[in-house]
Amino acid sequence: MSKTVTLRLQDNIYETFREAADAQRRPLSNLIETAALARIQEEQFTDDAEMAEILADEKLLKCMKAGSADARNRRGRFVE
Repeated sequence: MSKTVTLRLQDNIYETFREAADAQRRPLSNLIETAALARIQEEQFTDDAEMAEILADEKLLKCMKAGSADARNRRGRFVE
């Protein structure tokens, strides 16, 4: 089920979004939705090249495994 969200934009930002949506011949809401989802996925997930780089770094993997074990065993503390 879809939800309605109200978004307040400055006039110049609204015009930028509206022009982009018009150029792509799609609704403004669709432009904002797909752009927001793309940004979230880009930030939350690792692409293949980045994952290959992570897996090739043995020192990093060792630190990640140690950190994971510490978290599982509730060792350590949160640092602000």
